[in-house]
Amino acid sequence: MVVGADEAGKGPALGPLVAGAVRADPTDLPAGLADSKELTATRREELAAELRDHPEIAVATAAIEPARIDAPDTDMNGLGVAAQAEAIAAVAESGDDVLADAADTDEGRFGRRLRDAVAEAGTAVDVTAEHGADETHVIVSAASVVAKVERDRRMAEIDGEYDHEVGSGYPSDPTTRAFLAGYVEDHGELPACARATWSTCEDALAAAEQSGLTDF
Repeated sequence: MVVGADEAGKGPALGPLVAGAVRADPTDLPAGLADSKELTATRREELAAELRDHPEIAVATAAIEPARIDAPDTDMNGLGVAAQAEAIAAVAESGDDVLADAADTDEGRFGRRLRDAVAEAGTAVDVTAEHGADETHVIVSAASVVAKVERDRRMAEIDGEYDHEVGSGYPSDPTTRAFLAGYVEDHGELPACARATWSTCEDALAAAEQSGLTDF
């Protein structure tokens, strides 16, 4: 048995960071797993369902909400550790080998921090962290798929809370930028799903403020 871990949603301006962890015998994993970004949404959902339905495979997710992401005493590397550690701790058993996608420029540092965080949760594991692990290790691909499907599910829930489509949450998404601009214009503040410290959100506030001054 081996554990894979990865996260989705590190860069968006809206919604949570979500980590996924999968514990399995690699021979039990469904065919067709790959980095979640290379799969269609439908295929990701199919694979995630297969993983969750398999009696010998354990699956878990953990989410970091925008308020915690915006906290002044946090950083994305540390939050990546926290999210992956929570998901791993939910499925891992003592002595397991963990393969993780490194959410830090320093693979070794991320692996050590992740190992220590899982140990603090009560489970001693060995961790190997690599950049691009979701492309080279099928167990990490599985975790990538689980994390992305859960992130998409949560974004769909968020979308249902507003009158206008929120989009993917990524700064490059025109739908997301239009949603932020419209919400700030209507309410004078950012929506609860926004990562207020992200430049995209700060820009939306600044643009609305400048527009208001012009109108005045």
